[in-house]
Order: sequence, then C-alpha cells, then structure tokens
Amino acid sequence: MNTLISRAMRLLSQRDHGEAELRRKLLIPPVPFVKPQNKQSRWSSRKRPDENAFDEDNAVKVRPEPRPVPEEIPEEHVQAVIDYCYQHHWLDDAKFASRYISGRSNKGYGAQRIRSELLQKGVDKEIISTALEETEVDWCVLARDIAVRKFGENLPKDWKEKSKVLRYLLYRGFFQEEIQSIYRDFDD
Repeated sequence: MNTLISRAMRLLSQRDHGEAELRRKLLIPPVPFVKPQNKQSRWSSRKRPDENAFDEDNAVKVRPEPRPVPEEIPEEHVQAVIDYCYQHHWLDDAKFASRYISGRSNKGYGAQRIRSELLQKGVDKEIISTALEETEVDWCVLARDIAVRKFGENLPKDWKEKSKVLRYLLYRGFFQEEIQSIYRDFDD
C-alpha cells in the first residue's frame, strides 16, 4: 500500500493528473527493472591485442533471466490511494481541467481539441464545460494569433488559400465560428 502511495506521489509530482488517468496508471503493475547480464560496458569490452575476437573459449553465453510477472493490484488499494490523494488535496479534476486548458491554449490549441483530449483523459463532461466557461481565453483572438504565426500577417483572401487556413485551424481544434471571425472581425 505504501508503495502505491509513493507511486501516486511520484506521478502527481511530475505533472497534474485527473482521477481516471491516475487510477489507470496505478492499476498497471510496475515491471521491475532487470539489468541485462550479457552486455558489457564500453570500457570493459575493449579487446587486448593478445585476445582473439572470434575465440570460442572466451565467449560468454549467458541467457537473460525471464522478467518476473507483476502481480495484479487490487481495485480497493487503488481506491484507497485515490481517496488519500483527495484528502490531501493532491487530486482535483476541476483544477486539473483548468490548468490543462491553460497549458494547451498557450500552445495554440482550440477549445474543441482541448475538450476532446480531456474527455480521453477521463474528466467528466460537466467539469470540462465549467472549466471552459470560466477560462479567460479569447478563442477568436487565439485563432487569429495562430493563423498569423503560421501564414503571416496578411492572411490569404482567395478561397484556395483561405481553405488552408480553415483546415489548419480546424485541426488545431477551433470552431468554425472562431475561424470565420478572423476574416470578419479582424479586417485590416
């Protein structure tokens, strides 16, 4: 149980996690590291001039040990660790969602893609909606900044080039209305 708590602490110290993501990672049993025995270090593998590289007598034939099969982690232990994390305020899906939205929007992703990523991480739909409503990100301005960064200050006006901007911003997760606002609201 203490090893499970220390794993949770290590995971949460590396970056924020949602409850479902942390639960999934804790349920995966850790595979112990087995150092390969048949490999030598760079320095010890250098041959002395009197040794023959093809000499069968000097060859070491060692079979690697099979990896031990990790044992299953009971769901009750994982639930106890998750409860422990909630008691110590290390785990909070609402804070995780707001921080995730902030981080991903700073990297130039739109609300649609961020929502999809949070759903994949197991965050509840209501928590995501609340976090997206409470964020101070202006998605139209962000879409404009991303388009300018990719395509230059003078955004294309002809349809063929405009469609490239549209596809790029849709891929980045912006809504159609936000993309259209670039040309409607930011006319130079």
